[in-house]
Amino acid sequence: MVASGFKLLIYENFIRLVVQKSSSISLQSELGLRLRTRVLDCYATAELYYLKSFQRPEVLINLRGRSAGVAELQNNRLRFNAVLLKENETEFLAEVVPHEVAHLLAWKLFGSAIRPHGKEWQQIMQLVFQLPAARTHSFDIKRAAKMGYFYTCACEEREHALTLKKHNWIKGGRRYICLSCKSHLRFSRVDDNLVG
Repeated sequence: MVASGFKLLIYENFIRLVVQKSSSISLQSELGLRLRTRVLDCYATAELYYLKSFQRPEVLINLRGRSAGVAELQNNRLRFNAVLLKENETEFLAEVVPHEVAHLLAWKLFGSAIRPHGKEWQQIMQLVFQLPAARTHSFDIKRAAKMGYFYTCACEEREHALTLKKHNWIKGGRRYICLSCKSHLRFSRVDDNLVG
């Protein structure tokens, strides 16, 4: 039994997968296992390409917000967004996991002086994983970033989705304008499915 707020740790296949209790993906879920398997597959592919072994990273499914994944280089850790993984499983496993693994590999192979999406990272993406070196994902982030506060402007049939933080800033007196029509945003509605 895991108390609320604690992390459940399991060691298997040289990867420590940590899932916060509040995460929407459980440690025993098939999706969590597919994520772990994909990380291991990426490392196996890199080891065949470079003919050397790499220490396996710690893998966490606890990232929130707009980012699909983050590679923490000094900690040899990968963090993934549970909401975006669940909503975009196929593309996430095919693109995001190798993208983040490539960051760790580039840092291990070429050192800390490289640029995050520089030629070394691009080389790993293209030559090792045979994938385009895309810097960003194209997933719908409204639910993941909890962008459920909708505002309107003078544009016809246009809504602007904002986070709770920006919504509260507006309530506190800040003003935001639409970049297209230059009018001030006006509160319209809350989508409880996105903010709950």
